[in-house]
Amino acid sequence: MRYAVLALVAGLTTLPATWASSAQMSAPLRAGAAKIDITPSKAQLPKGYDGVNDPIYVRAAVLEHDGQRAALITVDIGAMPDAVWAAVAKGGEALGIPSSNLILTATHSHSVPRGLPRVDEKIVEALRQAVAGLQPATISYGQGVSYININRNIVDPKTRRWWEGPNSEGPSDKTVAVVDIVSMSGRPIAVYYNYAVHAVVNGQLDQVSGDIPGAASRYIEDALGDDAVAIWSEGAAGDQNPIFFQQTYDLRNIRIADYAKRGEDISNAMPPGGQGLDRKDPRVARLMAQQRQMVNSMGQLLGEEVLRVGRDALDRPEVNPRIFGGTKTVTCPGRARTDAGRAGYPGTYVDGPDVPIRLSLLKIGGIEIGGVNAEVFNPIAQRFKARSGSSRTMMATLTNGLAPSGYIPHDEAFGQNTFEVVSSRLKPGCAETAIIEGLLDLEQASESN
Repeated sequence: MRYAVLALVAGLTTLPATWASSAQMSAPLRAGAAKIDITPSKAQLPKGYDGVNDPIYVRAAVLEHDGQRAALITVDIGAMPDAVWAAVAKGGEALGIPSSNLILTATHSHSVPRGLPRVDEKIVEALRQAVAGLQPATISYGQGVSYININRNIVDPKTRRWWEGPNSEGPSDKTVAVVDIVSMSGRPIAVYYNYAVHAVVNGQLDQVSGDIPGAASRYIEDALGDDAVAIWSEGAAGDQNPIFFQQTYDLRNIRIADYAKRGEDISNAMPPGGQGLDRKDPRVARLMAQQRQMVNSMGQLLGEEVLRVGRDALDRPEVNPRIFGGTKTVTCPGRARTDAGRAGYPGTYVDGPDVPIRLSLLKIGGIEIGGVNAEVFNPIAQRFKARSGSSRTMMATLTNGLAPSGYIPHDEAFGQNTFEVVSSRLKPGCAETAIIEGLLDLEQASESN
């Protein structure tokens, strides 16, 4: 199965002469990229945060072809609020980037405070810098595989109820999609790469961190040098965890035991972050140190595959990278939960408001990015890609705003009492079809445009 990691892979130090000559024969593509540090200062950290583990960024690339501009942006935040998306869309319009040509994605790191100051202004500034750096370029697509993700929903062997754990038999797309953007001299400008995994390893440190996306992008940028920008694209990771996640499970068990001593049962309801953990406990300190190591290790593993695709597995550059962008909103019946509990039991619900889901499609020649403004289960992306008219298709989730849906499970998953399913604000039987058919409608519109 393929999972498009639209890799703007700037992994080559030289561009083959045949590629450069074919690109120069077509209408020229121009590209620029920028990276801006958005790490909060100590004074800006909210209560509960005790420092910064690693810096966080806005990373952006702007493409221009035949008078049309588009932007690929990723921000190290947990989700993309509608207000931020709207402000960036307005700022992008002033730079000649239509909102329909904008792919603005959150990395979904669980280690970033909400409400970072002036984040929309910093995103627009990254776009401004990328526009200022526009230069003739080529764009290519390739894909590889990485085994750092795993389905995270499993039946507990003791309770025989659904719970969170590594499910090696569950659906999980290992595809890394890579989009490579390179100057005409062969200098890397940007890499846009797409992969499906939750950025949750450092979540209990209560320190700012870009988690796996940040570690992978830093590794790629260090390898490519020359100010190349490595832009993570969050795949359909609603049901995908890092495969190496044992420290988190161990820390969870420590928290459950500590709360139980105080007469509180949190075994089916997890407090946020590392609340309740004694960091002076040698066991806790050791597990947290191992979490930091695991983030860097998995970031390196993913980064190495992105670089390998850039060296060995890119298609020929797009000869005519025509830009098309489109958006569409689909609506599904909603529900409101009336009981509590994280997982393992069916929820009880009443009718809730209908749920709007914003879809986006950006095409750059034969490369397609389908955007969904929510956390989507992996099989939905796999089925969309299987039906797409292009073999260079990927899905970017948590993109262009935030739907009021919660998780978006695929149809079969609604029969499982996982925490994502019982917390979803969607009624079963609508969202999977609406998303896939909606994106295919946008794809068809691009062909007739």
